[in-house]
Amino acid sequence: MPHGARTCFPRIRLAVLALVAALLAASVLVPVSGAHAAARGSGFGAWAPVSPYGWHGSMLVDGVHTYCILPGAAAPTGATTDHGIRSSVLGLSPRQLAGINLLVTKYGQTSDPVQAAGVAWAVKAIADWDAALHHYGYRGSSLAGAVNWTFSALAPEHNIAVQKRAVAYYDEARRAGATTAGGELIFTTDAEDHRAGTVELRTKSAQATGSITLAGAVFVRSGTATLTRAVPGVAYDIRTTAAPGRPHTVRGTGRFSTGMAAAVRHFTTPGGQDTAGPGGEHSFAAKGADAAPRAAGFVPAITTQAGAAYSPGGVFVDDVTFRVDSGEWPRDGKGRYLPLVASATVYRTDDEPAPSRKIPTDAVPVGELSLVTDRSVGPEAAYRVSSDWEMDEPGFYSAVWTIRADAQPDPGALRLPRRYLWSEHFGVANQVTMVPSVSSRAQRRADAGETVSDTIMIEGPVPARGLDISSSLYRAVDGIPAADVCVAENLVWEAPAQRVTKRGEVTVASPPVTEPGTYYWQERAADVGGAVVHLGVCGVEQETSRVVSAPAPVPSPTPTPAPTSTPATTTPPTPASTPTPTPTPASTPAAAVPRRSTPPTPPTEDAPTPQGLARTGAPADGTRAVAGVGIVVLTVGATLFSCRRRRRFEAPSAIG
Repeated sequence: MPHGARTCFPRIRLAVLALVAALLAASVLVPVSGAHAAARGSGFGAWAPVSPYGWHGSMLVDGVHTYCILPGAAAPTGATTDHGIRSSVLGLSPRQLAGINLLVTKYGQTSDPVQAAGVAWAVKAIADWDAALHHYGYRGSSLAGAVNWTFSALAPEHNIAVQKRAVAYYDEARRAGATTAGGELIFTTDAEDHRAGTVELRTKSAQATGSITLAGAVFVRSGTATLTRAVPGVAYDIRTTAAPGRPHTVRGTGRFSTGMAAAVRHFTTPGGQDTAGPGGEHSFAAKGADAAPRAAGFVPAITTQAGAAYSPGGVFVDDVTFRVDSGEWPRDGKGRYLPLVASATVYRTDDEPAPSRKIPTDAVPVGELSLVTDRSVGPEAAYRVSSDWEMDEPGFYSAVWTIRADAQPDPGALRLPRRYLWSEHFGVANQVTMVPSVSSRAQRRADAGETVSDTIMIEGPVPARGLDISSSLYRAVDGIPAADVCVAENLVWEAPAQRVTKRGEVTVASPPVTEPGTYYWQERAADVGGAVVHLGVCGVEQETSRVVSAPAPVPSPTPTPAPTSTPATTTPPTPASTPTPTPTPASTPAAAVPRRSTPPTPPTEDAPTPQGLARTGAPADGTRAVAGVGIVVLTVGATLFSCRRRRRFEAPSAIG
């Protein structure tokens, strides 16, 4: 029989089928729930249950293009029922259903009759290869040959195009794998940075694609919590966003598609062909989380600074700053820092300590310090710690701080390394306070015009590089308290500094001080960098020198000659007409004029000159007058000279 006379079904069954179709059409039946009127879609041939060349294309049901699944039944031109997406249809395998789903979804929803015809041939070939090729009488084994057997008569102008489409669609559908595999998200944590890590989809379907959404982290590349077009086998870098210091777990969810589902939208038509519509893609949900909470280790340390390099004594003061050498400072549920306990032992040495990991044998422990950090501050600010004991002996005081895991109230919550112990080195320069012992002893008294001295005694520790010792002299000022005198305007003299490297005494002496008064010494000790180590208290008694006026010189008395007696035989008579003058005692100072018991009788012109005396040509009375005047002049001069010397010592000029 010519192939052009063949119908959509084998001729041997044509009459029977036509009869059944007629009976069904003529019978009165209750309509199936959900039935829809089927309509001709895209394709070639006659849209009728039975026709010479059949129908090669799609059938429209509510706008959805569906395609005949198996050859051998009448065209589905009647009322059609939509059974929804089914993964079990006519005994087809998942692989067959996946191939048919791909074809009707990817290529079947079209108005192009050539494309629709190619899909129709490929769908029936996937469902039943032999029936699809031979039910129109073709005896070969080629899909292209079977198409040519029919289309060379039905639509010769589209014959080649339909052949090519049918063959290509069939090959693609055969390659479509069907899978029902699921998958999971695998998270990793960076060993060096717990905030970093990766997330990866693991599934048996290599074709899976989809999206991942993170909770508690973001993708490094985008900075967002969602990644689209994620594929299996790729580790995507992530970074956590949780609050620092608290254990946290990163979680993720994803939705992935593995390609076309092994299902179709199944339609049935009473007395007609079963048809397939798009069954959608196969997708699965994937989820995952960190295997263990992410928590950084906690490795704390301390930086310290003694309150003062030099101190006169009293409490030991230390400023303590915490830092995190590794990890994060743990926090509680409210985001506050967990408290950390640290303690220190303070040692005293006579000599300046050198930094060391070990405590020297001559270091004497003198007290303890303790500190618990504040929840609201943590390592953000320094803590000032003061001892409850005092540095009551000269020496070098060194604090050594420690942090111990076994001293914490909850080492597990702090996530400290097991048996963790951090210890500060002994003798670190910024952890040492020196208590000096420097005093002085001033010369108590001096006369005006003499020097005064001060002795500085270094009895306490001396830094290894030595001390610069000096002392300054200040003059007291009436109305100003002694403690306030030692200022620049009252400075009289300052001794040059002397470098000392061991205990001992240093004595300094001022230039002569000519002005009487009260003077205060103030000793000073400084390190080689100029920092003041010790400064004496102004006005203390042991540092006070008093300069007094020198005593006035006493003039030496003039010697008084012993009185002599004159023999009567040698004394000339005194003329009665010339009375002998008698000197008045008040006219000559007693302390300066020698006295005689009997004044000599002045000689007359005729009287001989006493032996041993030369003539002067002046009368005796005149000689005595001149001698008296001379004695008076000498006495007055001596008195004036004595007054000038006394005034000089009573009002000396200041030095300095």
